[in-house]
Amino acid sequence: MQPPNIVYLHSHDTGRYVQPYGHQIPTPNIQRLADQGLLFRQAFCAAPTCSGSRACLLTGQWAHVNGMTGLAHRGWKLRDYGRHVVHPLREVGYWSALVGEQHVSAQPDVLGYDHVVDIGTTKVHSIAPAALQLLRNRLPQPFFLSIGFFETHREFFEPSSVRDALYGAPPTQLPDTAATRADMAAFKASARSLDQGVGAVLHGLDEAGLADDTLVFLTTDHGLPFPGAKGTLSDRGLGVMLIIRGPGGFYGGHVTDALTSHVDIYPTLLELAGASIPPDTHGRSLLPLVRKEATAVRDELFAELTYHAAYDPQRAIRTDRHKLIRHFGDRLEPVLPNVDDSPSKSLLVEAGWGTEPRPRLELYDLIMDPARCETSPTCRSSQPRATSSTNASQPGWRRRRTHCWRGRCRSRQGRSSTTPPGSRRPSRSSKPSTDAGVGSPDRSPLPHRSSRPKFSD
Repeated sequence: MQPPNIVYLHSHDTGRYVQPYGHQIPTPNIQRLADQGLLFRQAFCAAPTCSGSRACLLTGQWAHVNGMTGLAHRGWKLRDYGRHVVHPLREVGYWSALVGEQHVSAQPDVLGYDHVVDIGTTKVHSIAPAALQLLRNRLPQPFFLSIGFFETHREFFEPSSVRDALYGAPPTQLPDTAATRADMAAFKASARSLDQGVGAVLHGLDEAGLADDTLVFLTTDHGLPFPGAKGTLSDRGLGVMLIIRGPGGFYGGHVTDALTSHVDIYPTLLELAGASIPPDTHGRSLLPLVRKEATAVRDELFAELTYHAAYDPQRAIRTDRHKLIRHFGDRLEPVLPNVDDSPSKSLLVEAGWGTEPRPRLELYDLIMDPARCETSPTCRSSQPRATSSTNASQPGWRRRRTHCWRGRCRSRQGRSSTTPPGSRRPSRSSKPSTDAGVGSPDRSPLPHRSSRPKFSD
């Protein structure tokens, strides 16, 4: 098989809130891609922040290894930009171009693309025509083309449907109010714009006669920009759309429930291109899954958050059955600067959400508790009394399951304890901001190195 062209389509803050994942958000072009390709129902990012997620995808490494533990425009960088996927692809003859959003460097020219289209905006109305112009220019083949859209990041479009604002529903972790419905209606308007951009690129590939020889993969960086999603290690923060269409077996309108991480895309692309996969790659190629040589490529995946707008260190491990989240540091209340400003956030803050402590340890049974507590930003997970020595080797801690029933949380074992003994109440002096701003990194001290969890694959 000849190495395929590769088109990397990516959005901001979309999670899985598009039509082929069952949501009432008309995205016919994304649905068309799913109908022709392979849709991953259980795909997750490795870090629920804009830079960290993309860095993990494009290097095949966890964020604490590749260096992107914060936001690129706030000073964080990859430890080695030679690790970016365009470099091993170049070694096997690929030409590369960047159009629109990238969020892995403050200066796109350090990434290593052969061509960068800089038009001063990353919104669909400008990026889609620029991408089409590039496709019409008969690019050198094989090529790797990154097309990044600003949508569906806040600022949203004004709601384009009165019905959405009246009859739509907000994400289930939020209260159903006029404010949250209108907020979600605005997101839907941005999602429609994103879909138009995706459709334009797909049409451009057809028009240029490139569709049959091009692998297209569409994903987003992390969950929705609503409280309880983006910037958290809940499934709503980590869950992402992932649809792949093209050579290598990614055809047929199929769906897989196999557990998949963004870091798995890197070795998949390199294997398809005939490039060497670095031995320190944490991801696993998806090709055995596609070739039906295996029913899964991993039994677990990892995720992490250290910085977004502010310091909030936490780590997670997830399997098909269970999820464990651990919060580090002194602060257990929500870190409000890490939640994008919005009507939904304002509603919760006014109700006192900003002072609600989070559990230091969260363990969920994802089969027995499909409506698990982690879907609610205001839910307190019951857990045994925790100390610094609490760990998974303790039988009582390991067996604890959290349950939600009619809005109430209960535990099969252990007393409720939202603040472990010895924890200090956090300061509330964090400076609010969003990831769209520019500034210096938060220099809050990192935990001692020996206290950081070591992830291994």
